[in-house]
Amino acid sequence: MTELARAIEGIAAPIEIANLDTDQIMPKQFLHGIDKAGLDRGLLWDHRFSGDGEMKPDFILNRPAYAGTRILIAGPNFGCGSSREHAVWGLQQFGIQAVIASAYGEIFYSNAMNNRLLTVMLAEDEVQALLDESRQGATPLHLAVDVETMTVKSPRHTFAFTMSPRHRTMFMQGLDMIGASLSHKAEIEAFASRHWAAQPWVKDVAGRTKARLDAH
Repeated sequence: MTELARAIEGIAAPIEIANLDTDQIMPKQFLHGIDKAGLDRGLLWDHRFSGDGEMKPDFILNRPAYAGTRILIAGPNFGCGSSREHAVWGLQQFGIQAVIASAYGEIFYSNAMNNRLLTVMLAEDEVQALLDESRQGATPLHLAVDVETMTVKSPRHTFAFTMSPRHRTMFMQGLDMIGASLSHKAEIEAFASRHWAAQPWVKDVAGRTKARLDAH
């Protein structure tokens, strides 16, 4: 989803696994790096590859028809387990821009939305309808997730979803958490000015203390 885009459209891959936790989404052996690079390789490793590292051709994301998948239709409680943000980064590096499920792990949901991985929550029967539709077609299902109208559209269905105003604004304006905070820069600076004017003795205490210690 590019900046100021209103919708995510593309191939939707069904991954009907309940309680797919962050340890499965991004296994621990891929967390050793000091940056975010290469996490797409580890995504769903134990589902995509056998014990000897051979690709499992039957797994949905390994099938040629699903190359370029942008949306996952997932089972309930997606992203439960540990709080590792790498699970979100790995999904994004793999090309996933949205996940649709009936429920999410709370920390994963927050991490995803703050990193602009759209996590759409639909009723269980609506998710099941999309899963059924994805299995019935001769070609992969294409979905459109429209953040402006807050709808998920398939060839057969249109379902409405909700988002918090903050998250919706972030997506509509192309902002991550830092960008959203910086959009309030003027108010933050005005508050800081009032605060320091009223309590000047607490301004930059650490810096002034260090300066005194360095002087000795």
